Amino acid sequence: MRFVTVRSAAGPRPGVYIDDRIFLLDQYTSLQDVVDAGPAAWSAISAALADLETRPGMPFQLDQLLAPLPRPRKNVFCVGMNYAEHARESLIAKGLEPNLPEHPVFFTKPPTAVNAPTGAIVIDPAVSTKIDWEAELGVVIGRSGVNISRADAMDHVWGYTVINDISARDLQKRHGQFFKGKSLDGSCPIGPWIVTADEVPDPHNLTVRLRVNGVLKQESSTSDLIFDIPTLIAVLSQGMTLEPGDIIATGTPAGVGFARTPPEYLKPGDLVETEIVGIGVLRNPIVAK
Repeated sequence: MRFVTVRSAAGPRPGVYIDDRIFLLDQYTSLQDVVDAGPAAWSAISAALADLETRPGMPFQLDQLLAPLPRPRKNVFCVGMNYAEHARESLIAKGLEPNLPEHPVFFTKPPTAVNAPTGAIVIDPAVSTKIDWEAELGVVIGRSGVNISRADAMDHVWGYTVINDISARDLQKRHGQFFKGKSLDGSCPIGPWIVTADEVPDPHNLTVRLRVNGVLKQESSTSDLIFDIPTLIAVLSQGMTLEPGDIIATGTPAGVGFARTPPEYLKPGDLVETEIVGIGVLRNPIVAK
């Protein structure tokens, strides 16, 4: 199933995307409620799909959609330098030895950073002039757990989505850490939907791409992750409970702007397309404040 959150006059509404139509889930007030409802509810929704498909539904338009979880309960968990080539390009660009991390590098983006699949990314030159892109596979937790074993980790995954971890590189450098430069409003487009785990046979064999104005900037596979999804879940959950609706951005491949020669950054008028084949595409315009 592909779960969405739709804009409406009554506010955000949860639904299911099927064959270019959207069917609202009137029994739920939000997609977070759907995640919280658990496996029995998900099975009931799946069983009702045949009946849903006999109804007209809403014609699908990408700009109708909000992020699937428009206001997550917690920060989005992110992983830095989780593709070997990206780790190398980042460290070399910073003048450091290109040694791969021995443990996952975690940071977070606040709920206010979450943006829609077609939401505008605003550049305010008074804040940052070095806005960069990072295409990432997002993992959505469906079942709570703490100290989750690597062997059990995938049982806690509800689904997958597309994330662009927009980054203000000048702020990262100025503050000497990830959080501030990763946390500007609207700097975390997510969507267009959450594809349930049963529809993704191998999340470690997905093509990740990003284009700026139609020009390919990033292309890789999740098979190149340094730390795979079970490892990320196991390490992140050590002493810290993961809950339904938690989102993990698993890292970006090589091809980011700041590591290019010369460096490249986004500018007003650009269109960024972030794609994971089999999951979906984000199309976010860059605008000036």
